[in-house]
Amino acid sequence: MHELSVARALLRQVERVARTHGVDAASGVVRRVNLRIGALSGIEPDLLARAFPEVARGSLAQGAVLSIEVVPVRVRCDDCGAESAVAANHLVCPVCASAHTHLVAGDELLLVSLDLEKANDV
Repeated sequence: MHELSVARALLRQVERVARTHGVDAASGVVRRVNLRIGALSGIEPDLLARAFPEVARGSLAQGAVLSIEVVPVRVRCDDCGAESAVAANHLVCPVCASAHTHLVAGDELLLVSLDLEKANDV
């Protein structure tokens, strides 16, 4: 389950971003972590959602809600120029049936935003 290592890396990034905004374990908490995960990212959202609370235990992100938006696969056709949603296992243009496509969405793992709460805001 590589989602555990992804969760650890995510926690490091969350803590780094929180610190840049003046929040650390002594001065506040992370309430929500908002992610976008592409359908082709190789990450199982349910497994990441189970792993994150375990790695966040004892950190400033303990108890944070992990909100995951799954991004569908989209391709742009090099032949006709159409941009379309496609099945993850069928990257062919649905407009002209060309296999000359390139991925424009669906392989990302993005930390979109954090909801932070400083101790003096409580």
